[in-house]
Amino acid sequence: QVQLVESGGGLVQAGGSLRLSCVGSGRTFSTYGMVGWFRQAPGKERVFIAAISWSGGNAYYADSVKGRFTISRDNAKNTVYLQMNSLKPEDTAVYYCGVHYSGPFYYESSYTYWGQGTQVTVSS
Repeated sequence: QVQLVESGGGLVQAGGSLRLSCVGSGRTFSTYGMVGWFRQAPGKERVFIAAISWSGGNAYYADSVKGRFTISRDNAKNTVYLQMNSLKPEDTAVYYCGVHYSGPFYYESSYTYWGQGTQVTVSS
């Protein structure tokens, strides 16, 4: 069984930064393959933000965060990070990490394990 725990969310002013962490357990993290970050704003569906390959050599971003967010991973620490800079009020959402299973990495349905989420609130 795989368990993921997100942390690092909080309240920040527009233009500020946060770093989210996603810690995995229950299986050697390096065997997870691709890990992704999604976010869900109130009343909206969960949408793709970023994903990173097993080795960390390939990273993918949604257009809405490209150039502002950076995904990285440390397999020795069983952790995937999401560095978020130049935050905007529209970035306000619950952020989730998930383990990719099959299918396009930008589809929520392609992920098999999810954390409980961490709230990010950006004030204007």
